[in-house]
Amino acid sequence: MNSSHDSYMRLALSLARSGLGQTSPNPTVGAVLVKEGRIVGQGHHRRAGLPHAEIEALKKAGTKALGATLYVTLEPCAHWGKTPPCTDALIRAGVKEVVFAMRDPNPMVNGKGISQLKKAGIKLIGGIMEKETRKLNEVFVHVMTKQLPFVTAKIAQSLDGKIATRKGESQWITGESARQYVHQLRSEADAILVGIRTVLKDDPSLKHSKKIILDPNLKISAAARLFTSGSGGSSQIIVTSLVHSKTAKAERLKKTTGCAVWTCLLKKGRFRLHSLFRKLIQNSIHHLFVEGGGETIASLFEQKLVNKVIWFIAPMVIGGRRAPTSVSGEGIGRLSDAVRLKEVQLKQFDEDICIEGEPNYV
Repeated sequence: MNSSHDSYMRLALSLARSGLGQTSPNPTVGAVLVKEGRIVGQGHHRRAGLPHAEIEALKKAGTKALGATLYVTLEPCAHWGKTPPCTDALIRAGVKEVVFAMRDPNPMVNGKGISQLKKAGIKLIGGIMEKETRKLNEVFVHVMTKQLPFVTAKIAQSLDGKIATRKGESQWITGESARQYVHQLRSEADAILVGIRTVLKDDPSLKHSKKIILDPNLKISAAARLFTSGSGGSSQIIVTSLVHSKTAKAERLKKTTGCAVWTCLLKKGRFRLHSLFRKLIQNSIHHLFVEGGGETIASLFEQKLVNKVIWFIAPMVIGGRRAPTSVSGEGIGRLSDAVRLKEVQLKQFDEDICIEGEPNYV
């Protein structure tokens, strides 16, 4: 392996990370232009609709791009979207070589950018730091390959698995540093999702621009704090059953708060979430940050829709038969059916332990 390739691609990855949480529904991409062993241009994709990373690097390089090597974390696009094709700009600039980390999983691009550059006589090298790049763009890769949103489930529980006391008190189980980390993670998602029980018990503000509430019987009040926090009611989506979406309350709720009311089919009292999630994709919601409660988390695990867990365990014991647990539902009958995690990481925030991982569904 060429160590200089790794070095420049590592820089491109670092640039790409600067766009985390800003580029949806696009991937986060970094690019570095190198000529005669010197960096002559670099850039990253900042937001959907703005120039791609390759264009940012070309602008900074100017005429020095002629004969240069481009290091880019994703295959350059060859189609018109909100911006022109990057392949055309690279060919015009006279770039002689493109080193990329991974192919673009978007069917509109996959392989087409590579093909166009090859036809123009540009040398291509792929697969440099591909694993790291896939991890960085795990949301984009998942959406492009599964056509479902990437779901991050965050849980904060006591040592004995409780998310609140028997009287419903839950603020705060984790400490300040853990909560600051959660704020950062929320900011990287397109929307936050909770169940109606969380809203009724905690009346959270859910400070995010888009909020989705699973409320099968439409119990939510127009006075709920989530309607007045963030960017206001127009960004809220209340998901209810077909029966309740036709009621006068639903119409009043929409008129009073400006929220949208969507319908979703039920099965044994639970939402059939695959169809709802596909609708979210159509509305450019690609990354969901879910904060429970226990029934909502259980439903997502049962339907194999959780892609990542951020699981905080605080060093306290709450106890109580009636105190809610982090994952409710019916549960499993055999340990062999348990959902285990892979790619596990352990982090510590003051006294709180955080376990991060990906569910390995059987």
